[in-house]
Amino acid sequence: MDIIIDIKHGEDLLANFDVEKLAVFALEYEEVPENTEVSITFVDNEEMTILNGEYRGKEGPTDVLSFECDGLDDEFMVFDDDEFEEPSITLGDIVIAPDVCARQCGDYGTTFEQELSLLLVHGLLHLCGYDHIEEEDAVEMEALEKEILSAWYGHEVSFR
Repeated sequence: MDIIIDIKHGEDLLANFDVEKLAVFALEYEEVPENTEVSITFVDNEEMTILNGEYRGKEGPTDVLSFECDGLDDEFMVFDDDEFEEPSITLGDIVIAPDVCARQCGDYGTTFEQELSLLLVHGLLHLCGYDHIEEEDAVEMEALEKEILSAWYGHEVSFR
């Protein structure tokens, strides 16, 4: 797995959090191919407000946005001179606002690590094709978030 991390904002908040390790864990849990690439960017509220307005038509910053590129169901096999080659799968990009994450800790009674873990897994699941538009899909996605995070922490979790 290739996890590209760009911390434009929130270095101090992220200093003790292994973003790459959790991302790889969640993607392996979902059994995505080893040749998968994901980018994760941490931005300030101003940049997140712009992205949220541009892509979702919503005012103000949100906590996490996901931008899917290649779908896991797409064909990625390339044949060249009788040799099999697997090109990289660019699953997509996740953008997280650490300041919104920190604010939500007070709202939901979570630690920063718990909240960030949830946001990261939530974003990754969107890249894997999950959504929460319909109630049935939301229940499935939330259950999977809990399952992955429980496996990550080694005990059952219940954030939010």
